[in-house]
Amino acid sequence: STIKLLLTPHLKDPLRIFFFFFISHDNSSYILCICWLQNLGKSGLRVSCLGLGTWVTFGSQISDEMAENLMTIAYENGVNLFDTAEVYASGRAEITLGNIIKKKGWRRSSYVVTTKIYWGGQAETERGLSRKHIIEGLRGSLSRLQLDYVDIVFANRNDVNSPMEEIVRAMTFVINQGMAMYWGTSRWSAMEIMEAYSVARQFNLIPPVCEQAEYHYFQRDKVEVQLPELYHKIGVGAMTWSPLACGLITGKYSDGVPDCSRAAMKGYQWLKERVNSEEGRRQLAKIKELHLLADRLGCTAAQLAIAWCLRSEGVSSVLLGVSNADQLLENLGALRVILSQMTPQTITEIDALLGNKPHSKKESRA
Repeated sequence: STIKLLLTPHLKDPLRIFFFFFISHDNSSYILCICWLQNLGKSGLRVSCLGLGTWVTFGSQISDEMAENLMTIAYENGVNLFDTAEVYASGRAEITLGNIIKKKGWRRSSYVVTTKIYWGGQAETERGLSRKHIIEGLRGSLSRLQLDYVDIVFANRNDVNSPMEEIVRAMTFVINQGMAMYWGTSRWSAMEIMEAYSVARQFNLIPPVCEQAEYHYFQRDKVEVQLPELYHKIGVGAMTWSPLACGLITGKYSDGVPDCSRAAMKGYQWLKERVNSEEGRRQLAKIKELHLLADRLGCTAAQLAIAWCLRSEGVSSVLLGVSNADQLLENLGALRVILSQMTPQTITEIDALLGNKPHSKKESRA
């Protein structure tokens, strides 16, 4: 047998490198993809380009045994980022994640755990971004995770009832207390993020380093126009979620809503309505064309979609949501696609199929 090691630079930055091991044995070829690491925004934190999310799956849709299997596969393939939230499965996702981390015995310095604070318990004081809930909510998350600290605590939407100065001061406090290393925002507008940054600078506090945003073929403006401007101005990076648009891009909803799909689960009527809407049908028609493009490129539609997300400027990591090992391994194969197939020609062809490329103010004036 022969083993060949190939080092290939990431398309956006020659210092970001990932590995492919080509192993030939008995006329068979195997490819092991290792995630590359890159800085989260302009912070010094190095995160894998793909992260494993726990929304819907951990503590709910999948067994604890499957969750452990997924985390093991991810970690062994270079994924060092695991994302959760206090609200996921009413805290059970954090418990499952924490139990697995404790069982695996991985060095704490070798991985990144992020959680999100906003929706806690039922009482008014158990949700939102008051100083009280940020501190108490994070303490609850740390207890469920069985960790001394999280690497990033996200504000899981802005809270109009809490002054921005109070939010930034509370986030600075939990960092100074060693409960978190960094803080970020999730589903905040560019204006809200800039306000938090300005407050931090005014009062010598700690600003956010990252925005967690939805990003896929049909949700583009924020990540492609607004966040790159923030990245260049104040160093805020992007960690994106739902690269497959809640499974829509896989094609599983082309012939209706399968009984085993997320859209058929309790509490996801909004997704079923989205799939069956007029806009959903138009998107499914475009997805069929994108599947044909993926076939021509020799990859799956999911791999093409994830690679497409990774090519965007300012995107530090893309969070994956999977329910079995086959899905995870398929998604990790997106690394091969961005190396070999995500060319300017392919990007142009995708833009033409979608017909929704956003333009910055500078491009509009030009």
